[in-house]
Amino acid sequence: MEEALTLVIDGTEPPSAATVQAVHAVCDAAEDRAGCGVVVVQVGGVPAEGWTSGLDVMKVSKWERALRRLERVARATVAVASGDCGGAALDAFLACDIRVVTPGTRLLVPRDATATWPGMAGYRLVQLAGAARVRRALLFGLPIEAPEALRIGVADELTDDPAGVLAAAAELVGALAGEEIAIRRQLHFDAATNSFEEALGPHLAACDRVLRAPVEVAS
Repeated sequence: MEEALTLVIDGTEPPSAATVQAVHAVCDAAEDRAGCGVVVVQVGGVPAEGWTSGLDVMKVSKWERALRRLERVARATVAVASGDCGGAALDAFLACDIRVVTPGTRLLVPRDATATWPGMAGYRLVQLAGAARVRRALLFGLPIEAPEALRIGVADELTDDPAGVLAAAAELVGALAGEEIAIRRQLHFDAATNSFEEALGPHLAACDRVLRAPVEVAS
């Protein structure tokens, strides 16, 4: 079984050049070692007061682009959140294919005295759970407790045995090809917004890719 690649995101720190580089390094490794296996993303922590003081829109843009690359990487991604999880940690958690929370985990959209942070975590939360279910989290910064995250589809598993879930995820992925997972993921993303006519071409192209692939004969 292919060894998992691991990324750790500390939500107590704002997105930085080092955080962006860490995401790109894992994606580079996944592309250099194309094949099976998963990327494990361990997240936790929330930003302290005044966490945006060193940020500017260019830094935020680079962070969002790194997350988008993680979201499209040619491997299945599994995020494990522990404790309070916000800021960069929440961003990375929501960008993954399989999202695991441990008991006591709370997902938090950071806020200051005026409003919540308007980053792309809000977009991803709505895409996963629907606007009504995450309205209070996005508008007022109320935490999404672990059981609620599971109920509304923001989390896929609630467990006190993350290692067991990671092992199960690796087994689930099995021998599936990373590049093919990336294609299916994109088809899944597009289905939420594309019309049937817009979706048909990419789906047919994916089918053609499979049909043209050499047939492996079991020994």
